[in-house]
Amino acid sequence: MTETNVAVVPGGTGSVGRELVPKLIDRGFKVATTYLIPDEATALEEQLDLDEDRLILRRVDCTDATAVDSFFDEAADSFGPINVMASLVGGWAGGRDVAETDDVRLDRMLDLNLRTAWNCARAAIPKMADDWGRVVLMGSKHAQDSPAGQAAYNVAKAGVLALAKSVAIELLDTNTTCNALLPSVINTDATRAALPYADYVNWPQPAEIADVINFLASRESKVVNGAFLPVWGSAVI
Repeated sequence: MTETNVAVVPGGTGSVGRELVPKLIDRGFKVATTYLIPDEATALEEQLDLDEDRLILRRVDCTDATAVDSFFDEAADSFGPINVMASLVGGWAGGRDVAETDDVRLDRMLDLNLRTAWNCARAAIPKMADDWGRVVLMGSKHAQDSPAGQAAYNVAKAGVLALAKSVAIELLDTNTTCNALLPSVINTDATRAALPYADYVNWPQPAEIADVINFLASRESKVVNGAFLPVWGSAVI
């Protein structure tokens, strides 16, 4: 017998989200997710073929705090208190050392990676269920090893880790945990196109990342809190 729980997955139509959302649905969750690219939303909608009593898809710019708040309000009003919030919105831009990085690139990395996680965590926390809750944020291996040529991205993802730790500590007296994942470059069509000469054989697959989130999105993961989980396998970048 499956229990009915609620998951909110900002960015759930991306490569990892497309693997994660069906897993949550199979476990009996009601899921609300955001998208920006209509074709991605259509593909997920057709794949799952669910009514809005099980799946809500909304086009939301998660850098916009007001839009995020409205989306979380709708999710909670429609489905009830949130058990799982997995923020999957993010993006990468490299090729610039610090001295060569302009404000536009810096702001884009901070907005796309850190501000989106901040907006989603802040909106989710007051709506988390009393009995159990899980917040999962997407950090990066590069937040810790900080390779050259992508400082803006590294800094933004380091901020996500600080956010995850802060949330975990702030919620110690509740039944909600918060953890962050540390993937390397994930093996997707987009990253292979952006890095055409890289050795992608050992990059983690989206489905592998989704499997880890799926475990964190469970009652059984309650002893994991404030952790930065390495999910880069044997990848070295």
